[in-house]
Amino acid sequence: MTRSRTTRRLKLINTSLAPFMRGASDPDRAWVKAVAQAQRAAGVDLDTDDQTWVEEFGFLISCVAGVRGLAPIGWATTIMDARSRLVNRLRIRDLHRRHPAIGREEIADPIFVVGLPRTATTLAHNILAAAPGCRGPRLWEMVHTSLRLPPDEEARIVTRAKRQFQATKYAPDFAHIHPVDPTRPEESMFLLPHGLYHVLFHAPMPAYQAWFAQRDTTADYEYLRSAVQVLQYGRPRRRWVFKYPFDLAQMGTIKQVFPGATFVWTHRDPGTVIGSTCSLADLCQSLFVYRPDREGIGQLALDLLSETVEKGRKFRQSNLKDVIDVPYFQLVADPTRVVPALYKRLGLTWTQEDGERVAEAVQRPVRDRKHEYNLGDFGLTQSQVEDRFSTYLPWLNSLNFGTLSGPASSGSV
Repeated sequence: MTRSRTTRRLKLINTSLAPFMRGASDPDRAWVKAVAQAQRAAGVDLDTDDQTWVEEFGFLISCVAGVRGLAPIGWATTIMDARSRLVNRLRIRDLHRRHPAIGREEIADPIFVVGLPRTATTLAHNILAAAPGCRGPRLWEMVHTSLRLPPDEEARIVTRAKRQFQATKYAPDFAHIHPVDPTRPEESMFLLPHGLYHVLFHAPMPAYQAWFAQRDTTADYEYLRSAVQVLQYGRPRRRWVFKYPFDLAQMGTIKQVFPGATFVWTHRDPGTVIGSTCSLADLCQSLFVYRPDREGIGQLALDLLSETVEKGRKFRQSNLKDVIDVPYFQLVADPTRVVPALYKRLGLTWTQEDGERVAEAVQRPVRDRKHEYNLGDFGLTQSQVEDRFSTYLPWLNSLNFGTLSGPASSGSV
């Protein structure tokens, strides 16, 4: 993989944004300025509950400022994203203050699609979020969380969201690896201020990674709950379907915040997963730094993903009834049998329309075959991957070739 994965236009964008890099020399000052701008935009002042959030995000920004080879677009988008997230947080808090009934909204029996990146979590999420009586948070709703809006105002917000994520057009491979559409359900990481996505898909930041490893994420998921309470208030009740691959390592915390949660865990061969994830990380980082370290990406992905699987397995061992295993191999090969079985396990009603929709949705993995990658491009070998996932692979094989219904105690579909 030697070709550039970004357009020539990106070089011009970085040149035009070069003046913004002055802020990276004093990230604390840049963040103070952004916080003030966020308060003015939201029309809401910070309160004591916001101070910890602001301080923690300030730490992330200082880590970003120290990234070697940070590109101007990486710094600019970091500040813009941070400011946008704070505006949204202030908006959500103000809505809860003005409408106390929002906080009494019950988020009943939510479904969390988890699993390593590139294991068909997006496919499973799209299928389940479109099931009768279900819904997933759409991208524009997560960057501008509000009560029901008039159609013209909603259209304006969607247009702004499209502009907010337009940087992906400078890396054309996004179109078939992970297309971004603000009108469709997306990963709930857009409502989670912190996570491993910062280090894997933006830039390696060892200090941030070590900090996050020791962090209690309860407040993040409580914030997610408060946001979807806003989205649920005054609208038809639906069963929420969330998706974020690294939720796999946070299932215990999620279960505390959402006691009725059920987890749909998608599984796929780790060799394929690591290679595909590295390629996606390389693509994402190419929009953040001048030259991604591909061997560094390989080692980071291997470490993070193997650790995430083990945390997921530990939770699953004590919570079999809450986890449903969905092997990628079976989902793609025989969706008309696997998906109805999954619906049944989740208490959803299967219809003929669902069958037609699933058949269409499964075409996505076929398009993904345009996505080419090689472990060797990232300094890895198949044997290294197999060694790190040595306890997971036998279990994966049993899932791939087990019965579709599976024993109730196994949690598999």
